Amino acid sequence: MSPENNQGSSEDDKVTRMIVLGPKAQLSQSELVSKLHMLELPLTIKATCYGALIYGKEEVVMDAIGQIRDLDPSNIFTKDRGFPPGDPRRCRAKRGAARDGFHQLEKEYELLEYVCDALENPKRVSLEKPEKISPEDFKKIVQECEE
Repeated sequence: MSPENNQGSSEDDKVTRMIVLGPKAQLSQSELVSKLHMLELPLTIKATCYGALIYGKEEVVMDAIGQIRDLDPSNIFTKDRGFPPGDPRRCRAKRGAARDGFHQLEKEYELLEYVCDALENPKRVSLEKPEKISPEDFKKIVQECEE
């Protein structure tokens, strides 16, 4: 890359996003990474066990995410990651353990199937504020539960 192409570019205008494939995703992690590379965008791409990390200028990263999500809109999820791929503060190889946040991601992943289903089968929901009950009615309910 020539110096004039790199002017004005700093680490401050770059972001890292995690791309997480849901349990019903129609493509694998390796297919995801291949598709990202085929976009030929100026990104750093790292394959992960849950999908991929992409790092670059925010507008380029968001463009890539938009194009990738078009492949399987209800099964491809993204979230911010505060550090670029390989950052020694978070790199598992340097720390010798699961990175901070991995266990949170595991728990979030367990819910993705429900999110996928909701995205594929949306339903109109109206929330009604529950009515308050009188103290006397509450006491009756408590007594019935104790019996």
